Amino acid sequence: MAILSFIVILAYILSPSSLATELDSIHVSQSLSDGMTLVSQGGKFELGFFSPGNSHKRYLGIWYKKIPVHTVVWVANRANPINDFSGTLTVKSTGNLSLTENGTETTFWSTISRKQAKNPVLELLDSGNLVLRNEGESNPKAYLWQSFDYPSDTYLPSMKLGRDLQNGFDWCVTSWKSRNDPSPVGFSLGLVLNDYPEFSIMNGTKNLYRAGPWNGLYLSGYPDLSYTYIFETTYVKNKDEISYSSNTKIDSILARAVINQTSQSITQYIWDDNLQNWKSFGSKPVDVCDKYDLCGAFSYCSVTEPQHVCQCFKGFSPKSPEAWNSNNSSQGCIRDKPLSCNNVTSTDGFVKYTGLKVPDTQHTKLHENINLDECRNMCLKNCSCMAYANSDIRGGGSGCVMWFGDLIDIKMFQSGGQDLYIRMPALESGLQHRNKKKVIITSIIGAICATVLLCVYVIYRVQRNNIEWSKAELFEGYVNDTDLPMFDLLMVTTATDNFSLNNKIGQGGFGTVYKGKLADGQEIAVKRLSHSSGQGMTEFLTEVKLIAKLQHRNLVKLLGCCTGGQEKLLVYEYMVNGSLDNFIFDRMKSKLLEWPQRFLIIFGVARGLLYLHHDSRLRIIHRDLKLSNVLLDDKLNPKISDFGIARAFGVDQTHGNTNRVIGT
Repeated sequence: MAILSFIVILAYILSPSSLATELDSIHVSQSLSDGMTLVSQGGKFELGFFSPGNSHKRYLGIWYKKIPVHTVVWVANRANPINDFSGTLTVKSTGNLSLTENGTETTFWSTISRKQAKNPVLELLDSGNLVLRNEGESNPKAYLWQSFDYPSDTYLPSMKLGRDLQNGFDWCVTSWKSRNDPSPVGFSLGLVLNDYPEFSIMNGTKNLYRAGPWNGLYLSGYPDLSYTYIFETTYVKNKDEISYSSNTKIDSILARAVINQTSQSITQYIWDDNLQNWKSFGSKPVDVCDKYDLCGAFSYCSVTEPQHVCQCFKGFSPKSPEAWNSNNSSQGCIRDKPLSCNNVTSTDGFVKYTGLKVPDTQHTKLHENINLDECRNMCLKNCSCMAYANSDIRGGGSGCVMWFGDLIDIKMFQSGGQDLYIRMPALESGLQHRNKKKVIITSIIGAICATVLLCVYVIYRVQRNNIEWSKAELFEGYVNDTDLPMFDLLMVTTATDNFSLNNKIGQGGFGTVYKGKLADGQEIAVKRLSHSSGQGMTEFLTEVKLIAKLQHRNLVKLLGCCTGGQEKLLVYEYMVNGSLDNFIFDRMKSKLLEWPQRFLIIFGVARGLLYLHHDSRLRIIHRDLKLSNVLLDDKLNPKISDFGIARAFGVDQTHGNTNRVIGT
């Protein structure tokens, strides 16, 4: 009897469920039972059976393997749990998966593949994607089935959100019912397939929060969602699919986004090794203005408004003043004056608004191959067209999207956002004549003030002209000596949107730095000399003189310069990841710089300094080298910048004197 008991115990100990056997792939001849796991090649993810929260029911799912917090990212049998530990996953020779109860024919979950199977094998990738493929086949397009086509509540890097037009299904994330129950509920994030497709958070068929359409740089409703220092974003729109995806720039970063019905939000997380826990670094919706159609038609929502977040556009008034004053803005706004249009002629015009989330695109028409002027004319000829905008805001803008009917769910941002042109009658679109009496009074006062100011200005300019002409001649002389390419002032002004505050990326010692984009799509950084900076002119000319003659991969590249009137501009290559101090002193960004990457940055800066001190035609001492003057490109390669107070030394010179305070 003792021997029999020993044999029974030994058989249990050696059973797959108690050993928690790890596999790296499953073939037709194999199966995955409860207690066994399938692990990705790099050990990042694990597939197996689990019980969520306080539940005792069993589910087949995928979770992170190497972190102490059990974090499930995908569930197979979400709506059909197994009541005990008898679950078994098998790979069929037909190229399908089947989750059954051991010893019975009961199927809890299965897949269907339309592709021909030949020696199918199941494998878990380090991306978290569970793929069923033919043996020897590595092309993702040839996969028989993959879990990334059927997300649960979690979005992982390299997943797609959108619609597979070829096979007719949606890529969307859907919330768990509760922490103990992963069954899907109606709360989801996915694509709304209008003529101008956009992404929305839905509760069933009800729109709760609208992320908006892709505008070439970001989703219109979330201009801060790109996090370019962490993610690379891809948008695809063709005959086969419309999809949005993002991927981490560094493989070791663990990132995910989770949609949650309880909080009615989607939150982005990144793993913090110091805290040994997940840390949120962005959640949507952000504020009350993200709520869908909060303010009704022809109005916008702005959290900066002191009394009422909803505001009518100029030329519109609340449809129900009583309800509006009671903070019920759902009825929206109506026009103060009717439009003048009969589909043959129109005296209407358009008013430009900036910094917006564009309206709901349910009633839109997209023309991707026409410019903004053509778009305006096309909209003007159609009396139902209420607004228009560029469909792609990159490189100064391209494409056309027109809105018909009421304009709803518009948000005004403090920074970012895009332009929208709203149709207005002539008297409201900038062509109107103001009240005559007000004009006469204003004109008289203005004429008196102008006369006084003119006298003061003439005296000032007489004294100032000599200084300005000498500065201009000095600058032109420096530029001619360097053979730098000259940029057209209009080109640079257009690239920076007339030096918009939205494009401001820094404040230098002698002026402001702006981000710009040329017509061909090239991104640039523009240093603009402050008109009132006396010391700045000296630093500006020093930078032109020195860096124009320097060429090294660890020095920021000067593309050219630009002059016009009082404008003195330097045009540099744009460093997408900004300055090194943004990474070193930011808790989240610093995680991107692992020690091998930090060593490469140090090595690159040292290489740049060696060039300046010994290998360049001029022997240059920077005199203001600090973290903010080390810029990082898209691959985190360092480049030294800001040579405004640098100094050229002789070949044998080892020290020098200065008459003013230098550096910071």
